[in-house]
Order: sequence, then structure tokens, then C-alpha cells
Amino acid sequence: MANVAFIGLGVMGYPMAGHLKVKGGHDVTVYNRTFAKAEKWAAQFGGKAVRTPAQAADGADFVFVCVGNDDDLRSVTTGQDGALHGMKAGAILIDNTTASAEVARELYEAAKARSCGFVDAPVSGGQAGAENGVLTVMCGGDQATFDKARPVIDAYARMVGLMGPAGAGQLTKMINQICIAGLVQGLAEGIHFGKRAGLDIEKVVEVISKGAAGSWQMENRHRTMNEGKYDFGFAVDWMRKDLGIVLTEARRNGAKLPVTALVDQFYGDVQEMGGKRWDTSSLLARLERK
Repeated sequence: MANVAFIGLGVMGYPMAGHLKVKGGHDVTVYNRTFAKAEKWAAQFGGKAVRTPAQAADGADFVFVCVGNDDDLRSVTTGQDGALHGMKAGAILIDNTTASAEVARELYEAAKARSCGFVDAPVSGGQAGAENGVLTVMCGGDQATFDKARPVIDAYARMVGLMGPAGAGQLTKMINQICIAGLVQGLAEGIHFGKRAGLDIEKVVEVISKGAAGSWQMENRHRTMNEGKYDFGFAVDWMRKDLGIVLTEARRNGAKLPVTALVDQFYGDVQEMGGKRWDTSSLLARLERK
């Protein structure tokens, strides 16, 4: 059992912190920008709610962060009353935010300067994965730090891997989002084509999902897509944020991502249609608009 802090109780962080308390058996202190949500979590899981990230990190062996973007991340870690100001020497900062590799490297150096460890650890699996404690966690950092952190991370994960030095976790998450963008667009086009051809989509998917075209997206999203329901998971706004990170990194390293860039534009169309909070499978709605 360890003393654990968790900063950021959104749709992902709230259940992840819960798993650290219930499944991991750790003493957990939480911080959220909206204090009432932190109080709600503490009442539900029996942890402690505090009013600043630094207070949450005080005395913690492991400090987890799961917030919105690079700026949010800097604010709750190195900003005024940020977590790093409250962390003791030897503690480890674990960032579950999907952010840039650049900020991961910044935080690695900032943590090192305070004799603390750092692991960038973005996750995949969506809200359902967080709630069920079966996330995939892609990590960047030093081997020794990762080895200490992994048993704690295991409380909300089914797969945890060290991808390389600081920033490698974020780079791996970018690849994850590149692959998802292409898969969802392909699935959307397939369903759209099948409908126009007068086929029974359920029968089609039952057959092709068992072959080379099969994917998690097909198994888990084809039915709701076919029904025009798009409130099941990761929002378009967040996907565009992630793809923006991907495309910025691609410009830096020279990678050619024509499909990813095109799908990012398609998600922009979905936003203009009013689908900012629709899930990422809503690419089909763009094809079906009149």
C-alpha cells in the first residue's frame, strides 16, 4: 500500500482514482479544479479531497495526473501550487494526460531537478476502459522509475509497457490515435456504402468482422453507428486535440500523414455540424448529412 495523489477527476480520472483506492488498496488524496467533484469522489471512495495540487502531492509516494492538455498539465504540476512543489524527494509523478512529447520531456527534467521520478503514461481504452480498470498504458521514462510505478498503475490497467525514454509514451499514444482515425473513417465509409447498397449492416458486420477487416471499432461501434447514436465514448473535441498534437509532431519529425490530416479535417466538419461532444464514430454522420 502506498500514499497516492490523483489530480484531475474527469471521465477518465474519476474511475482511475477509484481503482487505485479500491483495487490497489492505496491511501488516495484527490484534487480537482471543481472542488465539489473531489468531495464527491472522497465521499464515494473514502479518500481525502484537498484544494490544491501541491496539497494533494504532499507526502505522496506516487502522484497521478489526468487533465486536458499541455497548458492544464503545466498548471497543475509546475505552476503556482502545482504538484511538484509539494512532492517529496523520491516520489514519482505519473502523467496519464494525452499531451505532447515536448511537455513530457519538460516534466521529466523538472521532476529530476527535485529528485523525483517521472513517467509519461497516456492511456487508451476510453471511458469504459477506465471504469472497468482495463486501460492500455503507454509509458516513457527511466526503467527503474517505471519498475516502481508499474505495480501501482496495474490497478487500472490490463496492459502496461515502457516504450522508451521520457516522451516515448506520448509518441506511442500518437500512433494509437493515427491508427484509430483511419479505422473509424474506413468503418464509417463501409457502413455508409452498405446502407446505400441496401444491405443488412448487422449481417455484413457479422461476416466481415471475423476476417481481415475486423477491429475493436467494428465490434464495439458498428451497431450504434448504424443507429445514428454517437454518445458512447471519446468526444470529437478531444480527438481533434489529440490529432493536433500528432500533426504538430509530424511536422517536427517529417512524418507524412495524409490520411490522418484528412480525417482531422473531417472531424472539423463534424464539429461544425454540432457534434463537438459526439463520440469519434460520428464520422458516419458527416457522410449521411443531407
